Amino acid sequence: MPRCTTLPELLSAGADGAPVIGAPGMPDLSYGDLRRLIVRTVASLNRYGVGRNDRVAMVLGNALEAGSAFLGVACGASAAPLNPGYRSDEFEFNLSDLGAKALIVEAGSASPAVAVAQRLGIAVIDLSAAPQRGAGTFDLSLRLPAVTAGKGSSRGGFAQADEVALILHTSGSTARPKLVPLTQRNVAASAGNVGEALRFTADDRGLNIMPLFHIHGLIAGLLAPLSAGSYVFCPPGFNALKFFGWMSEARPSWYTAVPTMHQTILARAGHNQEIVAANPLRFIRSSSSYMPPQVIRELEQVFHAPLIEAYGMTEAAHQMCSNPLPPRARKPGTVGVSAGPEVAIMDEQGSILPPDATGEIVIRGANVIAGYENNPQANAENFSDGWFRTGDQGIMDAEGYVSITGRLKEIINRPVMLT
Repeated sequence: MPRCTTLPELLSAGADGAPVIGAPGMPDLSYGDLRRLIVRTVASLNRYGVGRNDRVAMVLGNALEAGSAFLGVACGASAAPLNPGYRSDEFEFNLSDLGAKALIVEAGSASPAVAVAQRLGIAVIDLSAAPQRGAGTFDLSLRLPAVTAGKGSSRGGFAQADEVALILHTSGSTARPKLVPLTQRNVAASAGNVGEALRFTADDRGLNIMPLFHIHGLIAGLLAPLSAGSYVFCPPGFNALKFFGWMSEARPSWYTAVPTMHQTILARAGHNQEIVAANPLRFIRSSSSYMPPQVIRELEQVFHAPLIEAYGMTEAAHQMCSNPLPPRARKPGTVGVSAGPEVAIMDEQGSILPPDATGEIVIRGANVIAGYENNPQANAENFSDGWFRTGDQGIMDAEGYVSITGRLKEIINRPVMLT
């Protein structure tokens, strides 16, 4: 079956009447209602002068609507989710560097991003949640027009495959973050890669505890299951004290998280064995940082399900490698095998190395960016003969399993999107 190349195409998978998004204490949203919400969102943006490839910054915190708003915005413009914890100067840098045309915030929000947007002449759009119409439903209204508002967008409607769906900042070996423009094709390919690796079907039910302004939550937690027509339950942020209550309500077949979350869940699992037994998981997924093998063993013993460790980064629209589902072997301590893009080990001269040799992990494929935005120096340093150099040192064994052995470039410690 040919792969989807745009988000509107990807989101056509679920049956109209099937549930797609749920949340604690709210009625489920159906696939048909989600698609109608996306059409309304794109039409509203076009009316406010925002169209394809225009950058829409989003400061929505852990609100469920951060996920559904991302879907609506990314189908007709370029979504730029920002960490709501940023200071005023960080918002100013991000909004200016993005060239944002609009900022979406929750109605009544007093975020410093609003004052920054007003100072920069960026339109401010209020999002008002409407959960009575289904989890994640919202309405948009214009709070402050942009300095160039009133003409409407000349690039309206749904985005095309090579237009930017998601744009993020990431850190590299320099102090200035780089802009990562992920096209519709990149994002749709990555969601398809995750869905294929985890064998999602319409019968799966996900419990997404990852923030919906991070690429891990947006791609693996939301888009990948939706690409298979399955259901995702999205509580308002992670809370270890509420996890097992959410598990009981959501009846999930899987969940994805980062290692620190897994460890706090594990600490409470012994007191919640009845809920675990009543809600058997098909698998558990972990990504974004190293997972100690001992924690993997303990989680698998408690939940009686395989833990699938994956490896991703922003430039790959999240996933690059993943340990496979049974019956294929999982190798704790590795990040698994290629799960979408081609993966290889390269030496300093640009030659691909044989198995068991140490070098730089490199990738290429439909989910990988063609280049950083307006940064020829970074592109020259990070791309070699069509391969993207990840900056991670690693080794690949004869069976294709990749282990990360270190970083080749010093990383500046600054707030960035989780991958």
